[in-house]
Amino acid sequence: MRNTEWTETWAPRMLGILRIVAGLLFLEHGTQKLFGFPMGPNPQPELFSLLGLAGVLEFVGGVLIVLGLLTRPAAFVVAGEMAFAYFIGHAPRSAFPVLNGGDAAILFCFVFLYLVAAGPGAFSMDRSRAGDGTV
Repeated sequence: MRNTEWTETWAPRMLGILRIVAGLLFLEHGTQKLFGFPMGPNPQPELFSLLGLAGVLEFVGGVLIVLGLLTRPAAFVVAGEMAFAYFIGHAPRSAFPVLNGGDAAILFCFVFLYLVAAGPGAFSMDRSRAGDGTV
């Protein structure tokens, strides 16, 4: 298999796997805020609060990203949420992400921005709906 054939075959698949794994990890943050699962050190926030809104965005956005449904708009919204979360919740604690606990927010933000640009990759409902045959 030539290098271009390998890249054309595996790049969309690995992008799809990255999307699914990032979506599942992100979804977990939403379930923790909304449903208290898995149980964390912080109590569940009120639904109609800033953290409650974050939980809704993380849950719904995570589900959409895992499914690869409306991937680009969902990824755009949650990338913005992560940028907001970093600058509002983490950056005031320290200038260094490893000290302020914001490294995950930064990573999520840039992975989701990449999905906005690159699309969902393989194994997505977006690609199935487009009818390009790649599931």
